[in-house]
Amino acid sequence: MVFQDPYASLNPRMKIEEILEEGLVIHGLGNKKTRQLKVRDMIKKVGLRVTDLNKYPHQFSGGQRQRIGIARALATNPKFIVADESVSALDVSVQAQILNLLKDLQKELNLTILFIAHDLAVVEYLCDEVIVMYLGKVMEILPTSKLIDGATHPYTKALLSAAPVPIPNADRNRIILNADIPSPLNAPSGCVFRTRCPSAIELCSKEVPLLRHVAQGHLKACLRDDLN
Repeated sequence: MVFQDPYASLNPRMKIEEILEEGLVIHGLGNKKTRQLKVRDMIKKVGLRVTDLNKYPHQFSGGQRQRIGIARALATNPKFIVADESVSALDVSVQAQILNLLKDLQKELNLTILFIAHDLAVVEYLCDEVIVMYLGKVMEILPTSKLIDGATHPYTKALLSAAPVPIPNADRNRIILNADIPSPLNAPSGCVFRTRCPSAIELCSKEVPLLRHVAQGHLKACLRDDLN
């Protein structure tokens, strides 16, 4: 797991070496000498120095702390990493560094990364496949390469229309969602998105849409076939 807040996810009373070694100790992996070698390898792999192992978290910037969090997650040789909004608390320039690091590590170590984010530009850059969720339900699954032009679910299209573009005064077709987000404890009947969906019909309040194939690698949870 790589957590969202690099300032809260590291124990301030532990040195970096102890933080990186903790998972290895808990899982009983290796002896003291092999764990030290592993920790040194991990700190270098994320672009920090071996001398940093003797420091405390407060001596590092946010981006450096997130690198430490990534090193900690990788120390036990996982095949699956959960990165929960792991760049949202960082400055844009630092975000780019961390994303590039994750991308390089993904290829080098053959990792599967579940990257949770609300920034579609970040998702498009890092991910191969996108799962769009609303109120805890999957709305659409599709390859990242088809996200911009191939998304067909009304919620995905609304998200895309809200994403900022680097062109001042650009002519944009914004999709404004009315009403407030319902409480997950009292979700609407039928499709959970129907109370805000501009394309909702009466059937949407009665029937829960199941994920169904739209195209190769593309699934959508919507009752309407006429939306594209």
